[in-house]
Amino acid sequence: MYEHKFVKVDLTMFGGKPKESYQEIIIEHEKSGWELVQIFAPGTAAYGSAAYFEIILKRRVE
Repeated sequence: MYEHKFVKVDLTMFGGKPKESYQEIIIEHEKSGWELVQIFAPGTAAYGSAAYFEIILKRRVE
């Protein structure tokens, strides 16, 4: 069985760039046993563009 974690990363209004380093977020979570499943960017801003994305992580429950 796995537990899941969702980390929200906001994007800048102009340019849509991440406000945080998603690479660093993933690397830091991997040190605690989390594994990247997916990066999901729902279309919620103007014209269907993403305003944020979520990093989906999992790890085995012991």
